Amino acid sequence: MNMPSGSKHTLGTFEQALEGLRNSVMMMASQTERSLGRALKGLMERDDELCALAIADDEEIDQLEKQIDKDGIDLLLRFQPVASDLRRVVSAMKLSGNLERMADQATNIARKARKLNQHPLLPEVLWITPIQEHAMAMFRDAVDAYAREDAQAARALIPRDEKLDEMNAQVSRRLIDRMAHDPEQLRGYLNLMFIARHLERVGDHATNIAEDAVYAAAAEDIRHQQIVASA
Repeated sequence: MNMPSGSKHTLGTFEQALEGLRNSVMMMASQTERSLGRALKGLMERDDELCALAIADDEEIDQLEKQIDKDGIDLLLRFQPVASDLRRVVSAMKLSGNLERMADQATNIARKARKLNQHPLLPEVLWITPIQEHAMAMFRDAVDAYAREDAQAARALIPRDEKLDEMNAQVSRRLIDRMAHDPEQLRGYLNLMFIARHLERVGDHATNIAEDAVYAAAAEDIRHQQIVASA
């Protein structure tokens, strides 16, 4: 009867280690959301200090990713998990990679915003707002689906990326039209196009997180599948 007791102890230790890993990932998600929020607020409020904070956040987020990778590999080596346990560890490590790349997008946005802040306000900056709201909602919902291990919610998020792509394309077309009519503001319009593109990339990484959440919760690889939104 000693074997079940030992197995239970080992399982408990693994669950504690996994919970620690997931907590680190959620902390990283919170910091990434804060960094994106600072960059976007710095853009909309023309606040260079907020932009600088967003850029400074990147180093801490990079270090968190490295620690999560290290802890994840250590967990795999110590416990050699299989099946659902293995998927949960791997998905946590992959999620941290997507969060790190989202933080890179925050840095890119902050840098472009500081360039825009050096010149008079472009009213067209408001065209970014719907893209920003859509991308950030995707980000939050993807992390929430991962945290709750909710495969259905994760699947429902994926078609929303196509809408974000359409929004970015539409704003890019409008900005190109503005360039033709007001070439003196060419550099500013280009920076707005880049910011819209960075937000589109945030949506791409949110989609990756949703796909990994489905894999972790349902053992299904839905990458490259066509998932249509329900009517």
